[in-house]
Amino acid sequence: MSDSPSDRSPPGDDFDPDVEETFESPYEVYADLRSRCPVAHSTAYGGFWALTRYKDVVDAVTDTDTFITSKINVIPNMSLGERRPPLGKDPPEHTPYRRALDRTLRAGRVKQLEVPLRAHAIREIDRMIDAGEADISSDLGTILPAWVAVEWLNLEPEKAQFLAKVARLYNIAWRASDKDAVKNTSLQLYAIAENLVDDRIRNPRDVSTDPASALLKEETPDGPIPRDYVVATLRQALVVGLMAPPPLFGSIAVHLSRDQELQDFLRSDPSQIPAAVEEFLRMYTPYRGFARTTTRPVTLHGRTILPDEPVTIVYSSANRDEEVFPQADQFILNRPNIRDHLAFGKGAHSCAGMGLVRLEIRMVLEELLSRTKRFTLAGPIETTRLPELGPIVTPLAFEDAR
Repeated sequence: MSDSPSDRSPPGDDFDPDVEETFESPYEVYADLRSRCPVAHSTAYGGFWALTRYKDVVDAVTDTDTFITSKINVIPNMSLGERRPPLGKDPPEHTPYRRALDRTLRAGRVKQLEVPLRAHAIREIDRMIDAGEADISSDLGTILPAWVAVEWLNLEPEKAQFLAKVARLYNIAWRASDKDAVKNTSLQLYAIAENLVDDRIRNPRDVSTDPASALLKEETPDGPIPRDYVVATLRQALVVGLMAPPPLFGSIAVHLSRDQELQDFLRSDPSQIPAAVEEFLRMYTPYRGFARTTTRPVTLHGRTILPDEPVTIVYSSANRDEEVFPQADQFILNRPNIRDHLAFGKGAHSCAGMGLVRLEIRMVLEELLSRTKRFTLAGPIETTRLPELGPIVTPLAFEDAR
């Protein structure tokens, strides 16, 4: 494969992003691409490139002058309009938004949130166990992240059920490529963010514990962050925080249902759960990757990406790159380089809420394992689609240990 910026044939299809998937098939596709075509192209969604090897992904996401997010940050693109912060802004414009969010996600704040969040996790998990069976993706995978949002953003408790419902509808709409339904659910999240911001304008709170207040207080070179951008930032945080957990919870549940020995081991030795969380994040990164566009021609592995061409940064492929993670398709507890995984991205746009996510998964595993003797798959799974990766329907049956 070879291209040049001045004279090349239009790129064709090296893979089909819309092919029907199983639980394992995306990883098989990515392994094939890493081997034969690490810079792959698809004509779907107007055409885009995909970087699949670890080094190329890291190089791209840490070169924010060449690979920018201000034109497109997800494929397929169902944006409602103007690029919004924080993902829709490049450094240095992006920096004040991230600084404000980071202030409310420090280790001390995450530790404070553990007590109320664990109470929510116990209540919701007990409810599923009482029922005997439940779909962990559409049940716990939507309601617990909704409680995380409520506690982190200091929303009214009654918003949790509403957010969980919106998350389920958003997932259904996205899978169906129903742009009108996506817009409708997105506007409901905008409404929550708008009401929250307007309340904090009138009643500001501690900037170390309240994201809306922190954003409103933050200064940019041009003055305070505009209200509409504060709203958009919070809405984007809601989308990411609500959309990633369903396939991630589902993937972990599928893995542990198929590996009862590992399930029993973690149940017998909960001290190993934090290490297991990292390996699960590496193996089952819930976002395949976010998108960038290039500001100049970039040639990698004999292929040239021209300026303004969309590029997907495939974290889920990079995390299974055998050159970095030997036996990458195997669950290996305490990998020596496990902290090199890219489940949260890397660089300026790495996930601001990674500490909160780690807490969320750890609590789910601790409470689910301690409250059951065993859980197994109770029916067929259904998988999601770009940009998420993993099961969106994951029925489980529980054997009660309480």
